[in-house]
Amino acid sequence: MYDIIVVGGGAAGMTAALYALRNGKSALVIEKNGFGGQITHSPKVENYPGTLQMSGNEFAEKMLDQILAQGAEIEFENVVSVEDHGSVKVVKTEEGGVYEAGAVVLATGVKHRMLGLPGEEDLVGEGISFCAVCDGDFYTGRRVCMAGGGNSALQEAILLSEKCSEVIMLQDLDFFTGEQRLQDVLFGKPNVKAYTGVKIEQLLQKNGELCGLVISESGTGERREIACDGLFVAIGLIPENEPFKELADLNGYGYFDTDESCGTKTPGIYVAGDCRSKTVRQLTTAVADGACAALAACRYLQMR
Repeated sequence: MYDIIVVGGGAAGMTAALYALRNGKSALVIEKNGFGGQITHSPKVENYPGTLQMSGNEFAEKMLDQILAQGAEIEFENVVSVEDHGSVKVVKTEEGGVYEAGAVVLATGVKHRMLGLPGEEDLVGEGISFCAVCDGDFYTGRRVCMAGGGNSALQEAILLSEKCSEVIMLQDLDFFTGEQRLQDVLFGKPNVKAYTGVKIEQLLQKNGELCGLVISESGTGERREIACDGLFVAIGLIPENEPFKELADLNGYGYFDTDESCGTKTPGIYVAGDCRSKTVRQLTTAVADGACAALAACRYLQMR
């Protein structure tokens, strides 16, 4: 039996494990894919305090090395349920694993909604990005496209318009769904162009990097090529919290409905990172959540 089990090996999850271990607790981290989470999609990270520049993969590797050096145990399995038995939490995985702990931190993260096009996964980090704050500087003075038309897409595009030579908005609906105030700001900029009622049909690449797109008009089916250096995708995030809804309330979008305290309605169950309701999803806020959740879990264990 462990003191704390962390579900998810992204930045929030590994930080939770680190803080648990530093407080003398045993910790198991269960990750279904690979350690690092969304940050591994960023080829360069330049907005993490105290670090001039690093890759997302480098950051993930260093965090993993750090928690292993502190004594963390890891399992590569897919958690399908967490059962609350009072002072004991039982974590079960798709692979048949059954693990027990006094407290659990759910750091399940989110995944970006993808376009579903051939070659898309291979181009992430090679022309396809999801975060203007993280990756916008790499496209300074270059032409980029933005897929999406909601508030997130508009906000990202405003940031890009201050750096890029041209920003081309691509929306599959006939109108943009984001706030009118954001639309006024964005489309008032001379280097922003917008296409509505279009679908991205194909990703063009050269030497393994994105070099353009093929779009089609929804009404006529007419196709055209757009040359670009980068494509930012902002068509939504998908939390994977449904298996844990009996333990922690979800909001209307499927995120854990909790604040910076990272607590839930179930004593001994905490949440951290992009999986919870929040207004800012950045590397810094993920590690902050991990620290808060782990310290809260440690206090819970001490007070039982």
